[in-house]
Parts: sequence; structure tokens; C-alpha cells
Amino acid sequence: MRFLRQSLVGIFLAFLTLALVFVAVQLVTSAVQEALNRESEPPEARERIFAVSVQPAELETVTPYLEAFGEVQSRRRLELRAALGGRVITLADDFEDGGVVAAGEVLVELDPADAQSALDRAKSDLLDAQFEERDAERSLLLAQDELNSAEAQASLRGRALQRQKDLQSRGVGTPAAVEEAELAEAAAQQAVLARRIALAQAESRVDQATTLLARARIALEAAERDLDDMTVRARFSGTLTDVTLVEGRLVSANEKLAELVDPNALEVAFRVSTAQFVRLLDAEGKLIDAPVTVSLEVTGADLTATGRISRDSGSAGEGQTGRLIYARLDDAPGFKPGDFVTVTVEEQPLDNVVRLPASVLDAAGTVLVLGPDDRLEALPVQLIRRQGDEVLLRGQGLAGREVVVGRTPLLGGGVRVRPLRVEARADPDMVELSEEQRAQLMAQVEASDQMPKDVKARVLGQLSEARVPASLVRSIETRAGG
Repeated sequence: MRFLRQSLVGIFLAFLTLALVFVAVQLVTSAVQEALNRESEPPEARERIFAVSVQPAELETVTPYLEAFGEVQSRRRLELRAALGGRVITLADDFEDGGVVAAGEVLVELDPADAQSALDRAKSDLLDAQFEERDAERSLLLAQDELNSAEAQASLRGRALQRQKDLQSRGVGTPAAVEEAELAEAAAQQAVLARRIALAQAESRVDQATTLLARARIALEAAERDLDDMTVRARFSGTLTDVTLVEGRLVSANEKLAELVDPNALEVAFRVSTAQFVRLLDAEGKLIDAPVTVSLEVTGADLTATGRISRDSGSAGEGQTGRLIYARLDDAPGFKPGDFVTVTVEEQPLDNVVRLPASVLDAAGTVLVLGPDDRLEALPVQLIRRQGDEVLLRGQGLAGREVVVGRTPLLGGGVRVRPLRVEARADPDMVELSEEQRAQLMAQVEASDQMPKDVKARVLGQLSEARVPASLVRSIETRAGG
């Protein structure tokens, strides 16, 4: 009986196993046939729609700018040099690198002993020259008197000779007397000639004395200047730099002691290309006094200053290209000569241009605009200027159109899109959503099972804001199948 019961159980299990195998074979067969039938059916075609950010193109007058790098310089730099050699006996308290000095302040005093001795000798030579001049003038007066006396005596001798000739003509005088009078008259003329020579020598002595006096005065002035040059003074208020002097040092003539820089008379020198330089010229070809902004990026704070273009360099420079331009700074607190700064120059205004983000333009010089049925159209434009992350464009039919911002290789002419409108001159990475779009996106995020809870909460918080990142919107729509 027990054997019969076990045999029936075995038969039942065998039939149950065969039934299960038969059911499994039927399921697999039906699944394979269903898959083969599904593959043979043509898939339903569905056009993919991309979400893009668009911005309206508005004509406006824009003042472009160009950026360059330059160096801050001082318009007043003075090298302090020793005119004469000597030993340093006194230095100013502020005569050090970075010391601030006032105009007229005594900075360096050299030992004036030799210069004082030279000045005393020059004064003594001047006195000798003055004495010589007075003596020469007295000698000239005496020579003139002697000449007058000799001329008077020659006149008397001439009248005596005339009388002797008259007496001889009347038969009273003798030839010997006439001859004696002629000899006396000749001697008198010889004396006049000698006195004239003496007068000329006296006049020449006066001239020499005058020249000697002038030279003595020149030597005295030079000695006074040399004595004054033993003291070095500040020609203007400023800051000292490159100081290489200590008290007691022996310096030589024309040796550089320091450099005086005026920190309030600063300018910036920057180099631009020839094309950029042309844009800074007016109708007459003259450089405009365009406003400039100078900035220096430092840790924790940025230094800025304003100014205007004053001039350009007279030559391009050996081995250089472009043009070197100088701009005077109005007020530049914190700037020092030698600072390497960024210079922003305002150019002349441009009329009837469209300002858009640089991501709207491709390499072929076209932009994608929104056409009928939200399909894209390629529109050729002219690039006027690049301004950082923006471009200035002109193009026929561009004004008033909605231009795609942040284009990708998937976008092109004829592609249908879902526009996310961005306000002009707003951040192209932020868009405003309608209530319907916001609710749809939030529902897609809440229905996602792959997104962690903390990430989901953060994304929902971003979607609840007035402006939503465009990249976030595109990411959500891509996950949902476009």
C-alpha cells in the first residue's frame, strides 16, 4: 500500500513538471513571435523639438571699447646727481627709498671746503680785475692829455714855421731859421704820433681790463654755483626711489644719488594695434581725447582710475608693431609707477548696431533666427566689433528678429525649436518660464525615480524661482525625451 502511494505521488510530480515545461515553452514562443512581429512594423516617426534660448535683436547706439595692457608711468621723474665730487656730510631724514620730500627741501649736503676756497679765490681775482680796470682808465685819461699837449705843441711849431717863411719872403729872415723851424715842426709831429700810439695802447689796456673783469665775474659766478651745487635740493614734491647713498660716503661728479618721482602726475602707456589706433582717430586724422579706465587687480580689492588720452608716440619703435599711446590719469590713488594695468578705452559711438551674446555667431558669419512655426532660419550678418562676451552686429532683416542664444551643432536651418525667450541685455543663461511650463517641468522632476532626493529638492527649488537656468531646463527636457 505504501509503495502504491509513493508511485502515485511520483507520477503526479512528473506530469506536473511536464505541464510546467509545456507552459514555459508556450510563453517563450509567444514572446518571440510578438517581438518579431513588432520589429517588422515600421516605427512611428516623431520630429525632435529642441528647447533654445532666444533674444530679440534691437537696434541701438553703442559706445564700444577696446582693452589693452599698459604700464603706469610718472610724467615727472628726476635723477638726483652730484654736480661735483665730495664727501657727504648731511642727509635728510627722509632720504631713503620711499621717502616723501617737499619742494625745496635740502636732501644732501657735500663737504663745501674746496668749493668755498675756490669762491674766495674768485672774489680775490675779481678785486684784482677791478683794480686793473681803474688803473687802465686812469692811464687812458693821461694818454689823452699827453696827446692833446703834443698836438698843441705841434700847432705852435707849425705857426712858428709859417712866420719864418713870411719873414724870408719879405727878405728879413734867413734860410737857416726857416730850416730850424721846419725841424722843430717835424719833431712836434713825431711827438704827436708817439702820443697817439700811447693812447692806443692805453685803450687796448682798458679793453683787456674789461675782459679780465668779465672773466673774473664769470669765474665768481661759477664758484658760487659750485658752492650751491654742494647742496642737493628737491625740485618738486615727490617720492624718492633707487636711493644708493649713505652719510660719509665719497661721491664722484655726476654720480646718481637717487630718483625723485612725482606720484601725483601719473600717466599710462599702452600699445594698440594699427587697426585699433585707426578707430581712435577723428575725421581729420587726429587722435581723440577718449576717456580711459585703468584697473589693477590685487588680492581682496581692485584699484581703478580714470583719465583721457593725451598723445601718441612719435614713432612705432624699433622691432615693435602698432602704436604706443599715452593717457593722463586724473586721480589715481594707490597706483605706483611701474604697475602693469588693464586699460579700457571708450571708442567713438556706433549707430544702428545690434548687441548680442557672442554665442549667437558661428564661424560662417551667420546667426539663427526664429521663423514661422518656430523653425530656425540662418541669417548672414556683419560682425562690427567683439566686446568681451558680446558682439556688435549689422545685417539686413536682423532688426526685430529673435536670435538663438547659445547655439549648438544640433541646431540649424529648418530645425523646429521650443523658444525660451530672454530679455535683451539680460543673462542669456537665465530664462523666465510660464506657469504651464513650470508645472510641467516640476512634474517631470517629481516623477523621476533616478534622481536622488537631495538633488530633486534642489532642482525643485530652482524651478520655483522667477528666473531659471536655461541649462537646467534643457537637461530636464532631454531626460524626458526631448
